[in-house]
Amino acid sequence: MNKALYVVFLAMALDAVGIGIIMPILPGLLREVTGTDDVAPLYGLLLAIFALMQFFCAPVLGALSDRYGRRPILLLSLIGGALDYLALAWSPNIWVVAGGRILAGVTSANMAVITAYITDTTEEAGRAKQFGRMSAAFGVGFIAGPALGGLLGMVSLRAPFLLAAGLNGLNFLLALLVLPESRPATTERTPIKLGALNAFGSLRWAAGVPVLARLLVVYVLAEGAGQLAASLWVLNGQDRFAWDASVVGWSLAAFGFLHAIAQTFVTEPVTRRLGERGAFILAAVADGVAYTVMAFATHGLAVFLIMPLLSLGGIVGPALQALMSFRVGQDRQGELQGTLAALGSLVGIVGPLLFTAVYGATRTTMPGAVWLLGVAAYAIAVPLLPSRQALAPAGTPAGAPAGE
Repeated sequence: MNKALYVVFLAMALDAVGIGIIMPILPGLLREVTGTDDVAPLYGLLLAIFALMQFFCAPVLGALSDRYGRRPILLLSLIGGALDYLALAWSPNIWVVAGGRILAGVTSANMAVITAYITDTTEEAGRAKQFGRMSAAFGVGFIAGPALGGLLGMVSLRAPFLLAAGLNGLNFLLALLVLPESRPATTERTPIKLGALNAFGSLRWAAGVPVLARLLVVYVLAEGAGQLAASLWVLNGQDRFAWDASVVGWSLAAFGFLHAIAQTFVTEPVTRRLGERGAFILAAVADGVAYTVMAFATHGLAVFLIMPLLSLGGIVGPALQALMSFRVGQDRQGELQGTLAALGSLVGIVGPLLFTAVYGATRTTMPGAVWLLGVAAYAIAVPLLPSRQALAPAGTPAGAPAGE
């Protein structure tokens, strides 16, 4: 594997540690600065604000990285992330918390740059494997991050944010000193078009690429299912199973560990055996079964028992990313990844607002029913997935496997 990818994966892991640290204690911080226990709607609103900024900024960062290189754009985003965590550490009121989340949304749009970096340095046949490793690196960060956040949060709600700021600073230094540019000076740099900096214009471009439009619909549905867990994991655990911050942290750490194992050791053999299309279907079924169990679980132990299925569901993202990266040229990979990040963020705007609203309306009468929305999303996505023949690159011999 290209040595530069180790640096990218390590940077991704450190980034995940920083994000994971604050997850178990963000609801507690909201209760502290607002003086109320009913923070579910506000929690969902902050998640939506975060995603809104990602939506507008991901195409910008992706297109800028196509023009000026991946490295400088990534460095700028890492500095911004450190400033965000410092703002949260000393936030005296909800307005500063909201401002920090806005800045976090801008800087976390660097996922488009990271995935474009991987595309630059990886042959098509190995992209699903490397995207899986990227996801695994994120999962590794989630092993330590939530556990640290939960433990530190029991002592002080502010301490985890300071640690997250320090880790983002370390991430910046690592990239500054070690990470090379993935686009050599000899690489053709396409002039930036205003449409590439516009999230909606970027989506129109991607929707016009053959087969990609249908894959984008599948991507929206899969992202929606993923947003369900991201929006409700903490609230659901605290309300239905009486988890405190430390248990929430350990549950996220356990999931991060299993997720990393699945991405490191399962993604590559599954995609090699089934192709990216078959891998997506398998992962969607696993996630759907897990969500069904979540809907009817009456004890927190059930959540830990289905974590292997949830981890297998993580193959959905790498498989789809690989399939879509095959559809565009090397000179527009940054724009594609920015478009995907923006589209995921658009789902992230609607998802938290929808899921937290449904959860709040049904938690006393039909606890767990909201998880069935994820099952419904996958039930629609799988039949919409293009056939093997439609996914085959031009010139593929008849009868050859597609999406592999």
